[in-house]
Amino acid sequence: MTGESPFDIRYLYQNATDERPSTCYRRRWHKGILLLLLTSSLFSLFTLQLSKLQLVQGEYNQRWAEANRLRLIPIPAARGQIVDRKGEVIATSRLARSVYAIPYKQSPEQWQAVAPQLSQILKVPTEDILGKLETASYRSRLPVLLQSNLTPGMFIPLTEQFGQMSSLEIRGESARNYPHSSLAAHILGYIGEATLEDLEAHPEYPMGMIVGKVGIERQANPDLDGVWGNRLIEVDARGTETQELGIQAPISGEPVQLTLDLELQKTAEAALGDRRGAAVMLNVKTGAILAMASAPTYDPNLFTRQVTDENWKHLQREDNPLLNRALQGYPPGSTFKIVTSTAGMGSGKMSQNSTLATSGSITLGGTTFHEHSGGGYGVIGFKDALAYSSNTFFYQVGMKAGPEELSRWGRELGIGGSINLDLLGLDGGNHGQIPTPEEKERQYGTPWYLGDTVSMSIGQGLVLATPLELAVMVSTVANGGMRVQPHLLASQTNTPETQPIKTKIAPETLKVIREGLIEVVKRGTGQALNDGIIPLTGGKTGTVEVPGKPDNSMYVAFGPADKPEVAIAVVVEEGGYGSVSAAPIAHKLFQVYFKAKPNSKLSE
Repeated sequence: MTGESPFDIRYLYQNATDERPSTCYRRRWHKGILLLLLTSSLFSLFTLQLSKLQLVQGEYNQRWAEANRLRLIPIPAARGQIVDRKGEVIATSRLARSVYAIPYKQSPEQWQAVAPQLSQILKVPTEDILGKLETASYRSRLPVLLQSNLTPGMFIPLTEQFGQMSSLEIRGESARNYPHSSLAAHILGYIGEATLEDLEAHPEYPMGMIVGKVGIERQANPDLDGVWGNRLIEVDARGTETQELGIQAPISGEPVQLTLDLELQKTAEAALGDRRGAAVMLNVKTGAILAMASAPTYDPNLFTRQVTDENWKHLQREDNPLLNRALQGYPPGSTFKIVTSTAGMGSGKMSQNSTLATSGSITLGGTTFHEHSGGGYGVIGFKDALAYSSNTFFYQVGMKAGPEELSRWGRELGIGGSINLDLLGLDGGNHGQIPTPEEKERQYGTPWYLGDTVSMSIGQGLVLATPLELAVMVSTVANGGMRVQPHLLASQTNTPETQPIKTKIAPETLKVIREGLIEVVKRGTGQALNDGIIPLTGGKTGTVEVPGKPDNSMYVAFGPADKPEVAIAVVVEEGGYGSVSAAPIAHKLFQVYFKAKPNSKLSE
């Protein structure tokens, strides 16, 4: 071998029949170009994305980063106080603790695991806790109210078990408080957390906003709710607060003044006690409601926290404590004889001096209608008929006037839809009814009989009146024929919407009825109120037959007799005679109103 390479280059070229040196170089060059282009493209994409993040979406991304670092914590505003006509507090706010969840701090699975433990402590169903989180979204950074007004029995175990958990926050805040417990509950109503519909209707509401649900709390909510504030805080990567950056102070709600008199309201509710019924007292000149009691009642403080199943079952019991009986229709019994008197004289069928013969009973179409005392009172006029509450007298008056006139003048006096219940802003209120023959046939599908007229003339049968309407009826008689519009907000008094409406009742008719009602107290069925303890008043008792049950007790009144200022209507279900159960409640209200003191004889 003479220094030759063991591999002859020519041999390589000869065997590589498809390639030449120039071709191989070109191929390598092309690969380099492709690699360079690919690398340049990738860098270009990175550059474009960086430009997009920095230049196009820079502001957005900066806000997002700030949102992760900063958090707004709502500060509840104290609801405005509700006070009576003298400024006495009926509803106010107090310091309480609430627990909130921060949904995004845990996964849905983690929340589902911890919810049963929270349920046991907070006495809130597990599904309710999860439902709130799902409604808000598990990714939400906004706090979700789980339970307000924590009791010590909730607060202590909550802090012991979950005190270090960043997904829960316990805050001190304002809570609603009703210092007199159940007093005026049917008027005040109650509060609750804003629903999804509430939040959609009011975008300014934060999650957990507390709003009025029923009663004055709802009617006056725009004044009472105030404006919630905010704390701007900085948090670290674990969500722990590091510093407070600023605060927007909440604005407390405005106080709302009612026409109620706290002392009179207490008197009415105490007098009713645990009996089912209602009592209403109002100003005969303005329609301002001084007292409106309904029994049984409930404690609105229940609704300042989560209502348990046991609480709700108690509220749904048979005697229905949530029902405002002052706005429910009752057969008015003999108190309706005021309407029958008005219809007899107003129809022109009788005059103020007309007299009729009374007897132990009258028989019509084979049916006998009895006098309540078993015997007649001879030939008497309207004053005596009211004083003695003669059924046979008013049977005849009702038949002379006719059902259409009874309905017409009843509405004129305030029964059956002639007062504006919207002014009250209360839930579940009804008007009474005084149907005409045409209305009876349309509603019940049966014709009108003469017996319907006879029954209606003494407040039985198809006629119904609410205690509030009966108080308006008495006011109309007492004040000279002006039908007042009852209301609860002091700001409504003496405004165009509450101006009394002049009725078509003749002054002479009103004078006769007023004198007759005063005679009821002087020498008739209401003599118990003529005891010298209070000024002389006028009134009318009613004992109402209820099929299958004891009689209802009714009483309506105005006072003082010479210059009427207030009117009262009372019903006690299954209370028996009007003079026995209902009239004493009116007497107690008059005592408080006139600041009278019971004498030693009555105190025994």
